[in-house]
Amino acid sequence: MPEATRPKVRVAALLSGNGTTMSALHYASKLPGCPYEIVLVASNVPDAPGLKIAAAEGLPTFALDHRGMERRAHEQAMDTALRESGAEYLALCGYMRVLTADFVAGWEGRMVNTHPSLLPKYKGLDTHARAIAAGDAFGGCSVHVVTPELDGGPLLGQMPVAILPEDTPDSLARRVILAEYQLYPRMFADYVGRS
Repeated sequence: MPEATRPKVRVAALLSGNGTTMSALHYASKLPGCPYEIVLVASNVPDAPGLKIAAAEGLPTFALDHRGMERRAHEQAMDTALRESGAEYLALCGYMRVLTADFVAGWEGRMVNTHPSLLPKYKGLDTHARAIAAGDAFGGCSVHVVTPELDGGPLLGQMPVAILPEDTPDSLARRVILAEYQLYPRMFADYVGRS
């Protein structure tokens, strides 16, 4: 099908915080030739600032507080909302929940995440502090397909960010997030564009 007439891939973004990564994906989706569009922004934090950004941009939102809910019940409710939106792919944008293997299996090959390290180094949290403590010359970010193994799915792309002698975890994090804003939309578009 010619690119001009091919329908855009429908994507739901999941976030727990400020929504800056979701915003990077959303604004990139407005560029000519981008193969995807965001059809839902969902969160486990009802007052997440990212939901306000999404609403201001005219994007549908869904929020369901995970506190006080059994994990599988929360995931089932989220999954229902995601599927009702017509989403074909999920983009994790600072969604601070470890997903169960069952949830991941339901979106196998169709869920993508960004992580603030050069995987397989420093899976999990405190990535910048760990890179600095190890004396690494570079930190950076990775975009990967989500699998049940935490931060262990197939890599789609990486971007190194130099670690300066005076860097703290916070100063390094500020530069790595800028790299993520460039890398994630491009890798995501390349990945879903092949579908």
